Amino acid sequence: MEFALILLGSLCVGLAIALIRARAERAADWERNRRELAEQRARRDAEFKEQTERTSALFDRMVEGLLVVDSVGRIRLANKAASALFGLEGNAVAKTTLEATRNHEVSALVSRVEREAEVLGYELRIDSMGAPRFLQVNALAMRGNNGASDGAILVFHDLTRLRQLEGVRQEFVGNVSHELRTPLSLIKSASETLLDGAKDDPVALQRFLQIIDKHANRLALLIDDLLLLSTLDSGGLRLNKQPLALRNTVQDAMDDLQPRALMRDVTLENAIPQGFIVYADSDRMRQVMSNLIDNAIKYGREGGKTLVEARTLEDGRIEVLVTDDGPGIPKDFQDRIFERFFRVDKARSREQGGTGLGLAIVKHVVQAHGGEVRLEGESGRGSTFILNLPAPNPVR
Repeated sequence: MEFALILLGSLCVGLAIALIRARAERAADWERNRRELAEQRARRDAEFKEQTERTSALFDRMVEGLLVVDSVGRIRLANKAASALFGLEGNAVAKTTLEATRNHEVSALVSRVEREAEVLGYELRIDSMGAPRFLQVNALAMRGNNGASDGAILVFHDLTRLRQLEGVRQEFVGNVSHELRTPLSLIKSASETLLDGAKDDPVALQRFLQIIDKHANRLALLIDDLLLLSTLDSGGLRLNKQPLALRNTVQDAMDDLQPRALMRDVTLENAIPQGFIVYADSDRMRQVMSNLIDNAIKYGREGGKTLVEARTLEDGRIEVLVTDDGPGIPKDFQDRIFERFFRVDKARSREQGGTGLGLAIVKHVVQAHGGEVRLEGESGRGSTFILNLPAPNPVR
């Protein structure tokens, strides 16, 4: 009996030990599984965070603005371009599109895409940082596995620069058409008058032939200037740059323009020292100086003076100054003076002749030389055009 009790006790102890051991193993397994699950979750979280950061970085590199909204129209993601376009302050996530963009059209577009699945080529005008911007918006609805709405993606393409260029193109075409139409009309009118019998009158014949010749030359000059600007725009102008005696180039231009200066009693003064050297293309620099001196003669004071000077700056660059004593150019117009066909006084400019392209050619030729041109002066105090040119011995 006693032995049976001992045996039973031993069995109970063994069973208890086995149970404790099993429980400890289960606890160890549970702890091991818990750690593994935690590690897996941490890895997934890290991978998800890394992927999210990569995706955000990729979206932030996009030129186009990007908005991703959820099924109730709240923003999930807004990239840098979209934030810049709409002036989004701080974190726009979780705000409605109307709250974030303050634009009813964007909000209406989000509602529309829920009904139509996609909206392509929608044009939107906004005011961004005080300036109008033109956008093209493509929007696509997102659907879950069950077909329910899961939000939308909106991509904003900035068309502002294209619209500006289109405006410039239209203005340019309009200006060219006008500049061509005037001399063509005069040539046509003179030729019709001659055909109607004026050719039999020697005096009338001479006068109308002079009109035809004058305006044919005007057309030829306009076409030459347009072709030159086209070449400059395309970067196709070949410059034969070499050390150039600037005084001689300026004097050649003044000699050519002396008859025009005499007609307005304008004194031309070449104050550039002998031996003053610039590094430039001889023909193009003569064209630049001719355009600037001609401009000074036309718009300077009758009976006045046109002065051309030059100086060397501390960094070795050269400044050339062409000064007149005319009425000057108002500050409001000085930023536009180098635009094609821009004229402060259109009536007077056409009366004086020219194509309206001279200063635009000056600007582009000087830039092709690696230089800059600017205007200084005030209304009533004359104008000074200043060329800033590379040093005569540039590093090659």
